[in-house]
Amino acid sequence: MPLSHDDQVTLLKDILNNHQTDCCGSVAECEQLERLVKSLMVNTEVDQNVKNILQEVYQYSHHGVGTADLDQHILSNQANLSSWVSNIDQFS
Repeated sequence: MPLSHDDQVTLLKDILNNHQTDCCGSVAECEQLERLVKSLMVNTEVDQNVKNILQEVYQYSHHGVGTADLDQHILSNQANLSSWVSNIDQFS
């Protein structure tokens, strides 16, 4: 059963919140973020402001997949992580 738009947004925010809170994550989580972003980007129900944020989240997750030190990548994006979640809440 596919996830609804709301479920996808909730999952995206949960992963970002976990990265922000725990200061660590996994490559699989970054790959999941990439899949969620791709799905949400083609969804016409998603606000354009959220799509702009999603592009940033995609770049973050894409770099996370390829980095040698994922925890440091997450740590260096702490401000972005909380900002993205807050802004997604505002527009969705």
